Amino acid sequence: MDLIKMIEQQQLKEDVPSFSVGDTVRIQIKVIEGGKERLQAFEGICISKSGSGCNEMFTLRKIASHGVGVERTFPVHSPRLGSLKVIKYGDVRRAKLYYLRGKVGKAATRVKEKRSN
Repeated sequence: MDLIKMIEQQQLKEDVPSFSVGDTVRIQIKVIEGGKERLQAFEGICISKSGSGCNEMFTLRKIASHGVGVERTFPVHSPRLGSLKVIKYGDVRRAKLYYLRGKVGKAATRVKEKRSN
């Protein structure tokens, strides 16, 4: 079992900023189209985090055009993730923000911002 943990430790990224549920995060995803590779931005509210180590995942939710909600789940240590940047720190009291799925319009993106003193 130590061999598995050792291999997993090698796969982990060191440059991942700490963020939690409720934070607004912008990530760059490496997309391959044809033979070319480009970076595509995805910005949304983190509604859940799960797993640990190299199995750590997070789900981002954003409101796309015409008020349609889009959710994507990403592995934190994936080689497909270009960069991860925290835009706003949210102040929430829940571990999962699934209640945002039922919200429409501005209420779907309204999360109190954490004050820094």
